[in-house]
Amino acid sequence: APDGASIVSADYSQIELRVLAHFSGDPNLTRAFEEDRDIHTFTATLLYGVSEKEVSREMRNAAKTINFSIVYGKTSYGLSQDLHIPVQEADRFIKDYFERYARIKAFLDAQKEQAKKYGFLTTLLGRRAYFPNIRASNAQLRQYAERAAINAPLQGSAADLIKIAMIKIQDRLRKERSESLMLLQVHDELVFDVPESETKALAALVKEEMEGVYKLRVPLKVGISAGETWYKN
Repeated sequence: APDGASIVSADYSQIELRVLAHFSGDPNLTRAFEEDRDIHTFTATLLYGVSEKEVSREMRNAAKTINFSIVYGKTSYGLSQDLHIPVQEADRFIKDYFERYARIKAFLDAQKEQAKKYGFLTTLLGRRAYFPNIRASNAQLRQYAERAAINAPLQGSAADLIKIAMIKIQDRLRKERSESLMLLQVHDELVFDVPESETKALAALVKEEMEGVYKLRVPLKVGISAGETWYKN
């Protein structure tokens, strides 16, 4: 940041999993976010049958990988490569996951069927993602399209939300004649160049707009950090 200013970053917390909770209505995933639980620790308690206090770092890391593997439609083989475990063990993890988050499996299966029927799926705000290979005779092309069909509405909806938040934030900055600058959007994060005199106000403004951008079944959560460089945030 320039002299007398800070780099402020605002990052959506696990937005794709929150969108998944909204779409699927899964009671376990919804409860975890409503109670502001650490979702990866929470998933580890379900998969390993232990209390939160008993969840080790290795268990949480495995649960985190599984949470995001589900969002990206990974197979047992893909998960086994990520966790460096046998395919059979990875397959068991996925089956256990869907037993505990049953509505997620129902939602993802329905998404694949809908994509096969219509050739496209929509995001939260109605943007379409097309999957021309969803009925391909080539198994590799078809399976890739199926994985994309699982992820696109989730990732696309997250993109919808952050873009609307950017527009609302910029409107507020203009109306309030702020000297803060919105510099970058990086995935689920916004980065600002902020005069030190505006740091607290900017953080409150951004948090308010990003968390209030759309009413989901579960709350949106944003983490704010500030520093002299983005690296130190």
